[in-house]
Amino acid sequence: MAAMAALQSSFTSLSLSSNSFLGQPFSPLLYPSLAKSTEKPCPIVMRLKRWERKECKPNSLPVLHKMHVKVGDTVKIISGREKGRTGEISKIFRHNSTVVVKDINLKTKHVKGRGEDEPGQIIKIEAPIHSSNVMLYSKEQNVASRVGHKILENGKRVRYLIKTGEIIDSAENWERVVKDKEKTEVAATAGAAAAS
Repeated sequence: MAAMAALQSSFTSLSLSSNSFLGQPFSPLLYPSLAKSTEKPCPIVMRLKRWERKECKPNSLPVLHKMHVKVGDTVKIISGREKGRTGEISKIFRHNSTVVVKDINLKTKHVKGRGEDEPGQIIKIEAPIHSSNVMLYSKEQNVASRVGHKILENGKRVRYLIKTGEIIDSAENWERVVKDKEKTEVAATAGAAAAS
């Protein structure tokens, strides 16, 4: 009984006056971390499936992994159903470390017709492969090799094949990749203009 009386007296001594912080909303000036940010989040270019999840940084941007391959590299598939085949990388997804190789890992997709004028069809698309399942490939010496990095005399950092010493990052290769990309964009716009 005495304990109950002591408890009641302690509750009555606790006062909730208007100048106390209890029950008051937090002021944004006192707590800057709770203030709303005025920066707009960066839009994510890659469209994901509903069930896919991205690992994100605290600022809600996706974590982008470093990869040993780039667009335009010739690679050899070292594991999986397409093991032993070679091809050129056409697209890279850095958020989940996958690559798309031309004419490799083809999947069948059923496309629904969008109206009377456009019927449904079955098409083949190139599905992505994990980057750990591809290895850089030398066309001249027909050998797959791991990649190394070195700095040239002019201070430029380049990638090279460890087995052959062949430099991968050269200006000619990059210009060829850019020209191929422009050709595909022109062909896509011409095809879209002809369809409409």
